Amino acid sequence: MSVDMWSIHRVVVFALAAASSFTPVYAQEFSQSTDPDCHSHDSQRSPHTVKSRWNMSVSNLIQDPDQLRVSCKKLIEAFPVDEVDGNFVRTVKNCIFSKSIPTPLKGPLRLAAVSKDVIEGILDLHVAVTQSEDFLHYASGGRLLLESVPLAHRYGGHQFGYWAGQLGDGRAHLLGQYYNRKGETWELQLKGSGKTPYSRSGDGRAVIRSSVREFLCSEAMHFLGVPTSRAASLIVSEEPVLRDQFYNGNVKTERGAVVLRLAKSWFRIGSLEILAQSGEIDLLRKLLNFVTDEHFPSISSSDPDKYLVFFTTVVNETAHLIAQWMSVGFAHGVCNTDNFSLLSITIDYGPFGFMESYNPNFVPSTSDDEGRYSIGAQANAGLFNLEKLLGALTPVLTQKQQKVAKMILKGYVSIYQTRIHQIFKAKLGLLGEEEEDNYLIAFLLKMMEDTQSDFTMTFRQLSEVSDMQLQNRNFTQMWALDDLSLHKHFSEWLNMYLSRVNGQQNDTDLDRQNRMKNINPRYVLRNWMAESAIKKAEMNDFSEVELLHHILSSPFVTQETAEEAGYAARPPLWAQGLKVSCSS
Repeated sequence: MSVDMWSIHRVVVFALAAASSFTPVYAQEFSQSTDPDCHSHDSQRSPHTVKSRWNMSVSNLIQDPDQLRVSCKKLIEAFPVDEVDGNFVRTVKNCIFSKSIPTPLKGPLRLAAVSKDVIEGILDLHVAVTQSEDFLHYASGGRLLLESVPLAHRYGGHQFGYWAGQLGDGRAHLLGQYYNRKGETWELQLKGSGKTPYSRSGDGRAVIRSSVREFLCSEAMHFLGVPTSRAASLIVSEEPVLRDQFYNGNVKTERGAVVLRLAKSWFRIGSLEILAQSGEIDLLRKLLNFVTDEHFPSISSSDPDKYLVFFTTVVNETAHLIAQWMSVGFAHGVCNTDNFSLLSITIDYGPFGFMESYNPNFVPSTSDDEGRYSIGAQANAGLFNLEKLLGALTPVLTQKQQKVAKMILKGYVSIYQTRIHQIFKAKLGLLGEEEEDNYLIAFLLKMMEDTQSDFTMTFRQLSEVSDMQLQNRNFTQMWALDDLSLHKHFSEWLNMYLSRVNGQQNDTDLDRQNRMKNINPRYVLRNWMAESAIKKAEMNDFSEVELLHHILSSPFVTQETAEEAGYAARPPLWAQGLKVSCSS
């Protein structure tokens, strides 16, 4: 589909297109996943049950960080490693990883935040371990875990539509893989841990400002039910780091910080692109075989079409991931191919933002002048990235497979539209399928755009309002619905909506409300909330970071402390126009 066509159907692509049919052979159908690590082969849960799955008794958790074992053996044995040692910047060829030792943070270290759900539920550590001096050093790069051989990953990418050449982990170190007691494999990575061969002109550091955002958002997205990398801890230092936050010549001294983050895999579309672009086809096959064998168990290693099945799966899951972003009003900010995971999880939290007033042209980043990655353009960005993935796969596909792959890619729009349609129906509490459902959703979104109604709270308050309150238009203390009701066509839409939900068989008003409250969050990480926490954190007050982490771990549940903090109230005036940049 051409860019013009996407532009014409911007609203349709955003949320309302008809559930077009597509050939089952080429497009697998998945139900909504709420497990951040899940793929088509995983079991699935509803968002309100995304809580810690860790039921092991406290006595069985690891009490000493020295006992945490990670290993890089499988990765090092699977791929050739850069023959050149050292963290100096260089062009790297014929490998997937370079060995790279983290640079310890300077000055006193402080634990600013920790995710108990990750520490205990994934890493098998007792959360009390995080209070130790040893943990501070392990989680910031000052000391290496036993058997860790830190690696920096070589990848490339298309950035804002153009091939950028070699990129790679410029300030991240893969510590190794951890095999936990549930049989899961997680890759531990430090972000902000110093220079690597891929640092280009950077200093290898991350600052408190960006690190707080990454820690909070990756955990918040998990509890929203969106596939994502995880964050275990945030360590801050007194090390001075110079940053020009808005690229306007105003350089300031900030402080260095490191996030310990986890994912089942950190491979991304750019991991394959760099190999195809460099003509390293044997290594491309080797990486593809590793990824499919390790992370796509439903794909047989002996299947001659295994790369085609892999591409089909990534097309499906990328469409579903972006649909889930849209369902919570999340704009990633930098949808480059080097930021798109091959496992279709959300990675690399930079200048992201949760949309407040409904606006398909919402752009959270000051670096995106043309709005290439506006929230309404994310589906198009996904299509572009998948086209580049197909380009990277072309050297290992037969002519016939290439033709089939192009057909698969054509099905992306239908897959996305189908998933969006399902999600927004659920957000409105609609059961079954009615001919007017698309129109009902489109009508609502157009009114929200016209009235600049708040995206999160409009859907949440529709979840909380009773049938009787809707009929009487009693929106006391429901500021978002009150805004929406000012639209001249609100009564018309309301009558349509009430007729639709009241006509649902074996469904009570309370059932509708409960269903909707389990999919429409009351709290998301709005930029103004993150900014408020960051300002305090920069003064060594991490209380609001801790509060937000706690609140956002139960985003579907009304919480007294959150209400007192105004997290569900109309955003403050100073929040208007608040943007973030790629500087981090």
